[in-house]
Order: sequence, then structure tokens, then C-alpha cells
Amino acid sequence: MPNAQPIKLTSFSSKGGCGCKIGPGDLTQVIRSLPAPTPDPNLLVGIDTSDDAGVYKLTDNLAIVQTVDFFTPIVDDPYSFGQVAAANAISDIYAMGGKPLTALNIVAFPIKTLDKQVLADIMRGAGDKMQEAGVTLVGGHSIDDNEPKFGLAVTGLVHPNKVRTNASSVAGDKLILTKPIGVGILTTSIKKDKLSADEIQRVTEVMATLNKKAAETMEPYDVHACTDVTGFGLLGHALEMAKGSGVGIRINAKDVPILPRVRELAEDGFVPGGTKNNFAHVQDSITFPEHLDQVGQWILCDAVTSGGLLISVEGGQAEELLSKLKQSGVEAAIIGETVTDHPGRIVVQ
Repeated sequence: MPNAQPIKLTSFSSKGGCGCKIGPGDLTQVIRSLPAPTPDPNLLVGIDTSDDAGVYKLTDNLAIVQTVDFFTPIVDDPYSFGQVAAANAISDIYAMGGKPLTALNIVAFPIKTLDKQVLADIMRGAGDKMQEAGVTLVGGHSIDDNEPKFGLAVTGLVHPNKVRTNASSVAGDKLILTKPIGVGILTTSIKKDKLSADEIQRVTEVMATLNKKAAETMEPYDVHACTDVTGFGLLGHALEMAKGSGVGIRINAKDVPILPRVRELAEDGFVPGGTKNNFAHVQDSITFPEHLDQVGQWILCDAVTSGGLLISVEGGQAEELLSKLKQSGVEAAIIGETVTDHPGRIVVQ
């Protein structure tokens, strides 16, 4: 990655490290307090499910996919922060089965206290990542703010019959995860100067990697449901899939890929508040094995930035899809399955 102006960018972030969303319980409560939107037959995916993006049908053969995501700095290198923010926002389009098309920058920046070159480096990083994804920048909006924040509003295209939601998993599917978890714990540790340069580079590369190859590779397979693993953590997003689809989920903890040193750093206390909030929100719907301690449970709920896709694919095709993903350079693993037992719940094994 190009070297940008060195600055302790995460010191401006009150969020600590994970750049997490508002907690799922809090957000649901707010949405439920609002008046119901006017029904629209062309709205294929809206706020009724906990999906990654909205989908609106334009014609019988074309629909648009819309999403927005932005957050505070989670790494200190401005260029890398821009790359991660762009990859994170674009990911929602891939999760829905769409092709990203255009984007708008969303910028909050302390223009009087940080050098303008820092903002230029953030936007350059995002621009390079958009170019890699084939996304055209069409504009944006900025405000002067004491705390830097950056992200994108992204629009994509999808055939109305090929939309992949998180609410259509089928019992008997296998679950494939396409990136390792532990990002929230590691990015929190960055702010506390607990990671080496190589470790920072590793977690940054994971976050900055587009889910483009994973999405393209899974396209010809019978993928019944898909979501990207981000702020609500692996178990939070898996639980949304279980509840939305009316299936039970089994997760094999030993098969979940986890970044190096995550366990060690979590045991040392570097667990972000968003991760603990995630655990509190899902714990009543999850059965953990007796041997899995609190730290292990937190790791499975860790608040991720720009995580991988969680793919629910027809069970007989899982091994072939996994092989193809690995051949494409995707860090994928089969981590569980969907079942008819305990619908709307998760059993960790």
C-alpha cells in the first residue's frame, strides 16, 4: 500500500477501534417506533428484514441495490483507512448478489485541525479501491466535524430474480465464511499500540480486500442466502439469517478462521464495547458448549469492519464452491450448516 502522511488518526476516534454500528437491539427499537412506510410493490428488499442493502425493481429485468456505510478511523494510515471504508461500503452490494456501479463520498473532517493532505489521502485510497471494484465516483458531500468519518453511498444493479437476501436460507445448506474474524479486537489493539507493523498490515489487508472475487465465484452455485459479516459480528449476522429464514444454524467453533493473536489480545482486555454489546444482544438465542469460555464467545461475536461473506449454499455444492474460492485466493472455510432443529436459534459446537 502507498505510504500516506503518518498521523495517529485513530486518536481522533471516540469509538475506540471497531468503528461499530449502533447496537442491533437499539436500532431495532428505533425503527419499530417509526411509522410504517407506504407499501411499494417495486420494493423487493426494504427494512422488513435485516438485510445488507435495499433493492428496488425498475423493470422486470433490472433492479437497483442501494446501501450506505461510514465510520471513524480504525487504522492510522489515511490511505488505508480510505481503502477499508470503501471496501466495507461496497461489500453490501456483493452480499445482495449485485454488481456495484456508482458511489458518493460521505466526509466528516476537522478541516481546521488536520492537514488537508490527510483527507486527500483518505479519498485517494477510497478512489483506488473503487477503481478496483469497477465503481464510478459520481459526487459526495462533506461537513466540518471534530471527529473524522468517511464512507460511501453505493448503488449497484441486480436482476430481480437473482437477489440474494439473508432471509432465504434452506435447511441442509452449508455455511461458508470468506474472511477470518477478530478484526474488532485487533483494531482496538491498534489504538493501544499493541500490534506490530506486520500485524497491522495483515489486518488492514483483510479489511481492504474486496468481496468481489467471492461474489463472482459463488454466482453460478445454488446460494440460497448471503450476508456480509460486519458490525454485528459473525453470530449476530448468522442469527439474522436464522431468524429471517426460519432455520436453525449450527456453527463449528473450531472451523471458524480467526486472525493471529486475537485470543491473546482478548484475554488481555482489548475487547471493544461493540463486541460485548453484540454478545449481550444474541446470547439468549445461542447455545454455547460448556468448554467455550467467555473470551471464546466474545470472539465469535466480535464486531467486524469490512468482513467476509457468510454464504448459505446447497449442501452438496459446498465443497466444490470452497475449492473454487480458495483457488481464487479467498480465505474461505466451511463453518457450519443450517438445520430444521431449533429454528431462529444458533447452536455452537
